[in-house]
Amino acid sequence: MTGGRGLLVHAMLALGAALFLLPVWLVFCAATQDVGAINRGEIALLPRRDGLSIFGDVLFGSGPAGADRPVWPMLALSFAMALAIAAGKIVVSVLSAYAVAFFRFPLRMVCFWVIFATLMLPVEVRIIPTFEVVAGLGLINSFGGLVVPLLASATATLLFRQAFLAVPDELMEAARMDGAGPWRFLTDILIPTSAANIAALFVILFVYGWNQYLWPLLVATHPAQETIVVGIVKMIGTESATEWNRVMAAAMLALLPPVLVVLAMQRWFVKGLTDGEK
Repeated sequence: MTGGRGLLVHAMLALGAALFLLPVWLVFCAATQDVGAINRGEIALLPRRDGLSIFGDVLFGSGPAGADRPVWPMLALSFAMALAIAAGKIVVSVLSAYAVAFFRFPLRMVCFWVIFATLMLPVEVRIIPTFEVVAGLGLINSFGGLVVPLLASATATLLFRQAFLAVPDELMEAARMDGAGPWRFLTDILIPTSAANIAALFVILFVYGWNQYLWPLLVATHPAQETIVVGIVKMIGTESATEWNRVMAAAMLALLPPVLVVLAMQRWFVKGLTDGEK
């Protein structure tokens, strides 16, 4: 019975993996086809070897359509933005959660519930006043304008607060008897014990920052400040004029950085998720 159940579980996992990978494989194959075949819906299930050069053409803006913009600056900007958003959210969330969890100051819980209440506000509700603030600070068409408004995270603050509250009181008392101040207690005890959670959250926040579309579309009107997600959308013109093979190639290239980040931090990511369930 156990062997049959294990076989069924593995079969379901294989089916789920196939359903996930099939669209990605079709996009990869479509990138190597010519535009006419894609427009006719004649996408082969195997890539054309002579069409693999499309990825280099799209990445560096070379090839027959050499006038097209290269996507590597967009990839570099998106990577820097996602990295800054993930790191910034973690720093801000750790400090705010630490203050709410361990410091005693007036209206402490009111501050926490105000932070928590922002989870109920959709991004679209806050985007106009946020844009006005960024415009007033002169951050339009700047890297700071892309990153700074996205640094606060109520979700991450809530998660870190719960993780900090799970720290035994004996550990805090031992650190206090050892002469550790608030900053040393945070850096030497809380952050190391929360390293797996930080790594798991970093992966999630990196993917979140990488996939941003609406905010970069509004705040970055200069071509030099376009992220890869915005760039791919702008590559799509009318249905008959769009070079779909180049769009598909750009989509595949945009998929690589977040996948590499997930693979590089997979062990920490899984450990952070499993530790959070204990």
